[in-house]
Amino acid sequence: MQEIKCPKCGEVFQVDESGYASIVKQVRDKEFLKDIHEREARFEKDKDTAVKLAQTEAAAAFNEAVSAKDKELSEKNEEISALKAQLNILESEKKIAINDAVAEKEKEISDQKEKIALLNGQIETAEKSSLLKEQTLKESYEEKLKIKDEQIAYYKDFKARQSTKMVGESLEQHCETEFNKLRATGFQNAYFEKDNDARSGSKGDFIFREASDDGTEFISIMFEMKNEMDETATKHKNEDFLKELDKDRNEKNCEYAVLVSLLEADNDFYNTGIVDVSYRYPKMYVIRPQFFIPIITLLRNAALNSLQYKQELALIRNQNIDISHFEEDMNEFKDKFSRNYRLASEKFKKAIDEIDKTIDHLQKTKDALLSSENNLRLANNKAEELSIKRLTRNNPTMAKKFAELEDASE
Repeated sequence: MQEIKCPKCGEVFQVDESGYASIVKQVRDKEFLKDIHEREARFEKDKDTAVKLAQTEAAAAFNEAVSAKDKELSEKNEEISALKAQLNILESEKKIAINDAVAEKEKEISDQKEKIALLNGQIETAEKSSLLKEQTLKESYEEKLKIKDEQIAYYKDFKARQSTKMVGESLEQHCETEFNKLRATGFQNAYFEKDNDARSGSKGDFIFREASDDGTEFISIMFEMKNEMDETATKHKNEDFLKELDKDRNEKNCEYAVLVSLLEADNDFYNTGIVDVSYRYPKMYVIRPQFFIPIITLLRNAALNSLQYKQELALIRNQNIDISHFEEDMNEFKDKFSRNYRLASEKFKKAIDEIDKTIDHLQKTKDALLSSENNLRLANNKAEELSIKRLTRNNPTMAKKFAELEDASE
């Protein structure tokens, strides 16, 4: 049996084992349920507290996350703003660079256009100048051709009205007249006369010579004028007269030879201007009458350039002549000295013979005379041995002059 005391009234009563077990079970179940309810209450309370704490923490974490995101977003926005600013700067710089490039390119294009315009202007000017020159040359050529045709017609008509002899004489007269027109102004110191010296069997028509103020001749020309009528049976060629002209030039000691010719009127070789035939004969030319004055002027101007050398050559020739005179004077001295020596020697010998016959006190005089004879003999020997080689041994200038003189004489 088990005793149980009532907690409210304090009455003690006994219960058997089964009752006790049932009461214990009831008590235990009630306490359990109470405990459960208390635990549930605490759980709910803890749960609410935990939920609130979790909510608070979650809210705090959310707020922190939001703040972080806001900060990050703010930084991103700042970075984006900085990038946008840089992009704007780059865009501005790009626009400026593009504008500068476009401006520079436009300037280059403008410069190129100006250059092209300038070049076009120059080309146009050059074309105009070329056309003007072409027109001028054409007009000049046509004028010269007209003059040439007029001259040909004139000479053909001129020859038709002359006899064969008079044609040649009239050509000479024509050339002489052309020269005399310029003699007073351009050829004051010139000699231009007919060649009348026929001692060698032939002669040219005219000889032209000119010298400088000091008398040095610097040019000489032998002229031959040839023409014939169209009706002449035998037609001559210019080449037929070149050999004789060269011979006349050499005999009259002229530097140049010129054939003034109207022969072979249709030969283009002689109609082009001044024809140089020096491949056949040295310093020889064939011309038409219209080139008579030009050939004199050309040869004269060329000779003026060599005038200085000719003057120096003339000076050297004069020096050579002085050297020749020196040698002649020396030989004359040697001859006279030898002759005087022979005369003196004969007289000395005669005087010695006379002295030998005189008294002894004149012996010294005799010896002196003998000594004089010996000295004269030595002097004669030295005079005999005197030569150009000895005279020029220590004088290279004279040696050179004598050598040049010997070479010239050879």
